[in-house]
Amino acid sequence: MKKILLLSLTALLGACSSMNSTPKATLDGEVYYLQRIALPPTATLEVSLQDVSLADAPAVTLAKQSGPIKGQVPLPFHLNYNPADVKPGHTYAVSARIEEDGKLLFISTEHNSVDLNAKTLQPIRLRVDQVR
Repeated sequence: MKKILLLSLTALLGACSSMNSTPKATLDGEVYYLQRIALPPTATLEVSLQDVSLADAPAVTLAKQSGPIKGQVPLPFHLNYNPADVKPGHTYAVSARIEEDGKLLFISTEHNSVDLNAKTLQPIRLRVDQVR
């Protein structure tokens, strides 16, 4: 009886986990800046992957990572996104910003496009510039 109960629970857990699993793809990289200054201990990093195809509409965010910074530059990031959200012919870009207590310290100022349809995605290096 215990074996039947154990097998039933195992099958049920397997079915539940397969229903909740969404296909995921990842985009990894690091954020850096050229200034030789340390970040404040309370600084936060936000990195976003966005669909920037339409010039006259807001960008659509596919993935975002934000949180406190641990350490100094380069700052690693890891974005998970659903590959089903990637549309043929669309343009995608990654951007980053570093803030402290809501005040912007650094931001990416260049367009950092990424080809999400590539067979293998190389790690991305995002440069952010200091806000004066």
